[in-house]
Amino acid sequence: MPVNMEFKARVADLGPSRKWLRDQQARFVGMDEQVDVYFHVPKGRLKLRMGQIERALIYYKRAEQDAIRRSDVWLYPVQDAEALKQLLQASLGILGEVSKKREIYFIDATKFHLDEVKGLGYFIEVEVIDASPAAHVDRLEALAAHYQQALHIRPDQLIRASYLDMLLAANGK
Repeated sequence: MPVNMEFKARVADLGPSRKWLRDQQARFVGMDEQVDVYFHVPKGRLKLRMGQIERALIYYKRAEQDAIRRSDVWLYPVQDAEALKQLLQASLGILGEVSKKREIYFIDATKFHLDEVKGLGYFIEVEVIDASPAAHVDRLEALAAHYQQALHIRPDQLIRASYLDMLLAANGK
């Protein structure tokens, strides 16, 4: 099971982060228009990511209280996302959906998302990923903190909730 140490921050403009990533010669994977469909599950979160670049069934558990937080993630690549959505909707029910435009970059094994989330605004999300069985969480957390500082992300910009939780709260649910 891969381990991520990640943070998410609200930003007024994606331009400075995009420039920083380009200055670091980050590998640009592409721009993806994604819909994340969340399903009712008893623990953690189960979502189906429907995009052109990223299509996967994703289950994760994480504590939402920390600014830089550990996330235990399982990803299962999906070919026919629409058929899987119908199956999961019939069996589990849909909790909610998040639509976003996402720019995807990598520096080594760290993944950077520049997101424009429908109904919420602009965000940068950084995932320091370790797929080894003996992940060194302290090292991952230190690297995430390094990227937070390098991207000039202030503590008051950090978001502890998921996009889905923010949308549900905005809609009074």
